Amino acid sequence: MNGAFIEATALTKVYQRGREQIRALDHVSFEIRRGEFVAITGPSGAGKTTLLSLIGCMDAPTSGTLKISGREVQGLSERERTRLRREEIGFVFQHFGLIPTLTVAENVALPALFAHRNGATRLDELLARVGLTQRRAHRPHELSGGEMQRVSVARALVNQPKLILADEPTGNLDSATGESIIALFQQLNRDGMTIVVVTHNAAMSAAARRQMVLRDGRIVEAQGE
Repeated sequence: MNGAFIEATALTKVYQRGREQIRALDHVSFEIRRGEFVAITGPSGAGKTTLLSLIGCMDAPTSGTLKISGREVQGLSERERTRLRREEIGFVFQHFGLIPTLTVAENVALPALFAHRNGATRLDELLARVGLTQRRAHRPHELSGGEMQRVSVARALVNQPKLILADEPTGNLDSATGESIIALFQQLNRDGMTIVVVTHNAAMSAAARRQMVLRDGRIVEAQGE
């Protein structure tokens, strides 16, 4: 697995629910190279979102190892994991996560503010990239679902991450709007962005260059490049 951007070895996550142990991930091993576009698919409860949370350093595995850019995540302090999330990973969620009182431009710039960076320098470029230049002063309630998701994509890009993680990014969109988001992800990948997306959307899965299928916490199929 040399040269992998993301490298998981026997990754396992167990949750305790009362006296019951829930094995959400069970000895999952894989690698993702820089510049790949990977779709994680499978039935509900398969462990997809748990895996994305581990890759995004939002949770820690029970056992096994996870390396990002050659660094073993388990060996990082909480402050170091926070810095890794903030500086190297952009997140796109199904429910957009926009702050309703902020404008489009302010929502996009927010992660840069938290990272003590000047996000204003990239705003014009990012809004043009997602086709929202004319919407910069609008607030979320004035936008369509597809426009809100484009805002969340621009926000994910503001700190110039190396990796985009997306959890059901077309889940709240109609098929036509979803296709525009899929096309945006494809363009970002062609521009060199590494993308890992959890999806039930067959079109999104087909757009990715590689698919990993999870079932009962294990990878049961991997196909693509």
